[in-house]
Amino acid sequence: MTPHSDGVPEASTDSELAALEAEFGQTPDEPVDSYKTPLVIKLLVAATFVVILNETIMLNAIPHLMVDFDVKARDAQWISSIFMLTMAAVIPITGWFLQRVTTRTAYTIAMTTFGIGTIICGTAPIFEMLLVGRAVQAAGTAVMMPLLMTTVMTVVPEHARGRVMGNMMLAISVAPAMGPAVSGLILDLGSWRLIFAFMLPVAVIVSMLSLRHLKDVGETNTAPVSWFSVAVAALGFSTLVYGLSEVGARGTGQLTLLIGGGAALVALFTLWQLRLQRVGSPLLDLRAFKHRTFTVTLVLMSMAFMAFLGSMILLPLYLQQLRGLSAMQTGLLVMPGGLAMGLLGPRVGALYDKIGARPLVIPGSILMVVALFTMSRVVDADTPYALLLGLHVLLMLSLAAIFTPVFTLGLGALPPELYSHGSSILGTLQQVAGAIGTAALVVILENRSESLMSGGSTADEAFIGGLQWAFIAGSMFGAVVIALSLLLPAKADQPAGPAH
Repeated sequence: MTPHSDGVPEASTDSELAALEAEFGQTPDEPVDSYKTPLVIKLLVAATFVVILNETIMLNAIPHLMVDFDVKARDAQWISSIFMLTMAAVIPITGWFLQRVTTRTAYTIAMTTFGIGTIICGTAPIFEMLLVGRAVQAAGTAVMMPLLMTTVMTVVPEHARGRVMGNMMLAISVAPAMGPAVSGLILDLGSWRLIFAFMLPVAVIVSMLSLRHLKDVGETNTAPVSWFSVAVAALGFSTLVYGLSEVGARGTGQLTLLIGGGAALVALFTLWQLRLQRVGSPLLDLRAFKHRTFTVTLVLMSMAFMAFLGSMILLPLYLQQLRGLSAMQTGLLVMPGGLAMGLLGPRVGALYDKIGARPLVIPGSILMVVALFTMSRVVDADTPYALLLGLHVLLMLSLAAIFTPVFTLGLGALPPELYSHGSSILGTLQQVAGAIGTAALVVILENRSESLMSGGSTADEAFIGGLQWAFIAGSMFGAVVIALSLLLPAKADQPAGPAH
């Protein structure tokens, strides 16, 4: 790649593409079924799995932290919140960062940062230091997913991208689902510090194996960074996500200030990037939105994540608050769904390579609505666990049929010089959409419950009524996904050339 006049590298030339194909054993005419995923992609998936696992691995340790550090439950919850907020702050910067440094350098910085954070967490003498370590861990994690997506889009030929993207579902879906179960097993052995003692050598081994095979893809550019953009993006996105995550825990005035202030800073960031596209080098190149298919898939993904993450907080609330299950038992009940989603991902990706997106995404979105609406009808004080497990697995399978094709289709519609920015935009809006979906469904749950209690219902009856309304709202998000899926092309639009 060569630098573009706007500070964005131009698309690879034919000779450069041929060199990549030779280096990674690719040929454009190679049959889909014979394509083998490059080892470097498998190792990047493994590394991404390790770092994403940490987002949920501390959930079961919260009671232990409350005792060891003498903190309240609300304060202890920050062990997860700080991870999410840091991800929201850092991901918008990764589009510029991945074009500024080489592939190996980006990977080394990400995994080293994650390792340092893990060491800080494992040795933290006070709770505040533990939060610092979690933030450092999250900063490394935030780079890995865009790096993986960008590398896949660069080195994998179009005819095999669906299958390889499907392998990414192992990191996206299985890792968060396994976090509570893995931590539960480790906590049975002793202190919560063993969690980090377990994760550090795993991360080191995966990193060393990956660096032995990881090769730099493309050329870097020396575009200057807008530090104003960095500051506004970090403050704006983290404040917005924090405000949304606090819905139900703070008063209306505080929430208005947090959410309104965060949204205003995000709007300022957007306007500043549009200015930099004309006179400088944007931190996050918004020209990706000029590609219709990318924009449609972005909105579809956001709505699907709103339904997905919003619904995922409802089931644990129900199982723990109403049914009395422990966090460990809850994690084990929802883990099969995450495993099913991850294992189906590669198969959905292979089907995408053969038949395109619409035959997968349309039925998948319909099944998602069916699963969520059925949950709203069957959930009560004694719903059989087997039924809940089956519906959760159905929901996860439907999401696998949506996410893998949409990821591949959306990024495939962009020119190569926008892959890193497109990945960053996707990752950023996933964080925001997840926070919006969670906040919306929690508000619906609480408001409906309060209304029923004021009408004379018992606390359990009111909670079930609120839960039913929240699942219905999730199915309405899914209905929007169905409508958007009808706008998808079968295959990615072929970009005409570099962004302008």
